[in-house]
Amino acid sequence: MSTVLFVYAKGGPPLGYALSRVAARSAVHLLALSTLPSTAAPAAERLCASVVNPDRAERDDLVSLIVSRAEAVGADAIVTFSEYAVVAVAEACAKLGLAGAGGSSALARDKRLMRRAWMQRGISQPRFRPVADEQEFRAAAGTLCLPLLLKSAWSAGSTAHQIIRSADEIPAAWDRANAVMAESAELGYAELHVAGAGADFLVEEIVVGTADGWFGQSGWGDYVSVEGVVADGEFRPVCLTGRMPTVPPFTERAGITPAPLPDDAQRRIVALAREAVDALGLENCGTHTEVKLGADGRMWVIETAARFGGAMTVPQIEEVFGLDLIGMLVDHLLGRPVVWPAQALTSQEARGAAGSLVVLAVDAAGNAWPDRRVWDFPTVRDTLPVSAAGRLSVVADNSLPDGAPVPVYDPTAGANTMAALCLLSATDPGAVLRDFQALVHALPKILPLAGATEARS
Repeated sequence: MSTVLFVYAKGGPPLGYALSRVAARSAVHLLALSTLPSTAAPAAERLCASVVNPDRAERDDLVSLIVSRAEAVGADAIVTFSEYAVVAVAEACAKLGLAGAGGSSALARDKRLMRRAWMQRGISQPRFRPVADEQEFRAAAGTLCLPLLLKSAWSAGSTAHQIIRSADEIPAAWDRANAVMAESAELGYAELHVAGAGADFLVEEIVVGTADGWFGQSGWGDYVSVEGVVADGEFRPVCLTGRMPTVPPFTERAGITPAPLPDDAQRRIVALAREAVDALGLENCGTHTEVKLGADGRMWVIETAARFGGAMTVPQIEEVFGLDLIGMLVDHLLGRPVVWPAQALTSQEARGAAGSLVVLAVDAAGNAWPDRRVWDFPTVRDTLPVSAAGRLSVVADNSLPDGAPVPVYDPTAGANTMAALCLLSATDPGAVLRDFQALVHALPKILPLAGATEARS
C-alpha cells in the first residue's frame, strides 16, 4: 500500500474531511505543525498510522523536518492543504524526488514575486509596488494612484489589508499592519518556512469592480475564483466559485459553488486564470485563482495559490460536481491515472449548489452589530428558515463553540475575527445567495445577547 505524509497547518479544508480523503487512497502519517482542532483529533487517531507534533526547535529547519519524517515513514507522496506550508512541502518534495508544486512554488506564495511574474507576461492586474518599510511605502504612494490597498506579501484571508486614502494615513497603517501580522503569527496564521515573511508587504491600486453585466441576479460580489489543479505542468481548471460582496476592506464573506455565469464569461475568466497560473511555472498541485470583474468585460487577476481553495471550497465541489479533488490529487502524486475535467464545469453539470458563509459581526453593509452576541448554532438552525430543500450546517473545525462571544470585527485582522463557518446546500446558486443574505440580516437579531461582563470585554 502506498504511503502519504500529510503536513498539517492552519488553513485549507477541514482536517477531518481532508484526512478521510487521503486515507481512502493510502496509508497516511500526519505531521502536525499546528495544534489539531479538537473536533478533528478523533479522526486523526482513527485514520492515521502515526501523528507527530514537533516542538518549536524542530521546526527551525522545516524542510529538513519534513524530509526526515517522510523518509522515516517511507512516504511515496507528501501533501499539504495549508497556504503556510506550501513552500516547505514543495522544497521537501524536490529534495526527495517526489511530485510536488515545484521549484517556483514561492511565486504562488509571495505576492511580490507573483505580481512581477505577471507583469513580465503583460497579464492584467492592479498596478503595485513592493514595500519593505515606511519610507518605501511613502515612495510607492507617490507613484501610484490613491486610494491604495496595503497587504502582506505572505498573508491569507485578507489579514493586514488596509485601504490608504491619503499619505497622512501611512504611519498608522504601517504600524497596524505589522502588529496584525505579529498577532497572526501567534495564532498560527503565518508563513512557516520563510523567516521574516511577516515584514514583507506590497501596495496596489484599487481597481473598480462591478458584478453588473456579469450575473443575472443582484447581490453577487465583483470577483470569482477559478478552482483547478496543475498536473505535470498543465493547468486543468475544474470550476468557478462565486462570491458575496466582501466586508470592508476586502474580507471574504462567502463562496458559492458553482458561479452562475454565462458560458462566454466563464471561458474568458478561465483563459485569464490559465495565463496567470502558467506564468508561475507550477508542476503538481491544486490551484485557487482570484479574478476581479469590472465594467465592460474588464478583468484583473488578484492572486493565485499553489493549493486548493480554503474553507469549504473543496467539499462544495465534491457535493456539487461529485469530484473528490483531494483524492484525485493524491492519486496523481502517487502516479496513478486520473481523469480531470476536460474543461471547467458549469451550472449545467452541477447537482444543485453549495456555499460557505463566514460569520462576522457586521451587517450586509459592513457596519458593526449594535451589541455583542453569543454564537449559538442551534438557535440559528432552529430560527432561520432556508429555501425549499436547503440544508444548513456548521463546520465545527472552523467555528467557536456554542456559547462563545462573537468577536468584534477588526477590518485589519480580517478573517481572524470570524465566529463560525456555516455550510448551506440548496437547489441552485441563487437560492444559496438568498439564504445567506437572510442569514447575514438575521444573525444580530436572533443570536443570544452576550452577558454584561462579556459586553464590556
